[in-house]
This record gives sequence, structure tokens and C-alpha cells, in this order.
Amino acid sequence: MLWYKAWLETRWRFAIGFVLMACSTVGVVLAYPSIARLVPAASIDASGEIGRRVREVAELSREYRGYVWVQFFRQNLSQTATLFAALLGSGSLLAPGAAALFTLSLPVSRGRVAAVRAATGLGELFAIVFASALLVPIVSPAAGEHYSVAAALVHALCAFVACGVFFSLAFLISTEFSDIWRPLLITLAIAFALNLCEQILDARNGLFGVMSGAAYFRSGRVPWIGLLLAASASAAMVWGAARNLARRDF
Repeated sequence: MLWYKAWLETRWRFAIGFVLMACSTVGVVLAYPSIARLVPAASIDASGEIGRRVREVAELSREYRGYVWVQFFRQNLSQTATLFAALLGSGSLLAPGAAALFTLSLPVSRGRVAAVRAATGLGELFAIVFASALLVPIVSPAAGEHYSVAAALVHALCAFVACGVFFSLAFLISTEFSDIWRPLLITLAIAFALNLCEQILDARNGLFGVMSGAAYFRSGRVPWIGLLLAASASAAMVWGAARNLARRDF
């Protein structure tokens, strides 16, 4: 009952995220032949930090592996998965209506209600991230290229664990508000601020650096410490959400 109810509440968010990410993956991969023809002819004379970053992107895009990392894992997947992590985590049992009262009247603890809701959302986020990442090696032959399944799985793991932080944050905030929009907007604002700070400081080992799998791309090293810290933060916030829900007087 609880699992089915959680699925009904989030199924359209999941479906939209799944289709959108799949289309994004296919689009990025199939665009590579055109990009590969344009990059060698491009001449970039911009100076300063912006010019350096533009030249870095152009240089990485000369090879298929670098192109996929820059355009998909560092950009499209990180940004879109963060959005849908926050969206899947938002929405509360505090929302007024008969459905909320019915859920809270069931003979199960509020902790179990929160755990099932969190597990359902994380399962949906897992499916979105891993399915889209695995499409890269599947669709690559259509662009005349090859991409390692193992590399796609590592990048998917990094993206899922790091995005889980924003899912858990939205889930925690949702225990304080009765609507979906405030938790969503607060979480996205925090994500935007964090990403901006990491870019300004060039912090490649920050949360978004872990999310993109930068360390694995550049050195073949899986960022285990970053993944452990992200998973611990997510677990702490989900636990806090369950405790907060249990203390609320409805």
C-alpha cells in the first residue's frame, strides 16, 4: 500500500525525467559527428578565465570520451539529475487533504512512511541516472564511436550518489512545508549557489565535481571519499526527515 501510494505520487515526475534524460543522452551522442568536424576548425582567442574554460571544453571535445564527459556527464546529466532529484524529493505528507489523513491513519509508524517514500524516490532517481548513462555506450555505435560500459556505470554511480544529497535535502525541507514548490525552489537555490561557489573556487573535489566523476575522468580514480561523504549526508538528512515527521503534531 505505502509503496504503491508513493509511486502514484511521483510517477509523472519520474516518467518526465526518464524520457527527458533519455532524449538528452541520444541527442548528445548523435551530435558528436557534427561537433567533431567543427572543433578542429575552431579558433578561440578569448582571454581570461572564461577564455581558458572555453578552450578547455574545445580541447576535451576533440576526443569522443572527453566530449561525452563535458557535454553529458558534467553538464546535461548533472544539471538535469539535480533538478529531478529535488523534484522527486519534494512533496510532503503535510499537504492538506484526505490522502494525507488516510496515510497517517494507517497502522504503520511515521518512520516507515518516510522510509518508503524516500526509498521510492531514490529508486526512481537511480533508474533515471543509470538508464541515461547506459544509453551512452548503447547509442555510441550509431555515431561511429565506442564508449565503455564500465565508465558509464562509474559516472552513473557518482551522479546518483551526489544527486541523492539534493533529493534528501528536498525531502527534509518537505517535512516543514505543506506544498511542493517551496522545498523544490529552496533546494535548487542551494544547488545553484553551491555550483557557483565551486566554479568560482575551481573546486574540482566539491559535490558537483564528484557528481560529474571528474576525478575518474582525469585520473581513472573513483572518488570514494566524496561518495562516502555524500552518502552519509543523504542518510543523515533522510533520518532527520523521519524524526521530524515523527515529532509533528497533525
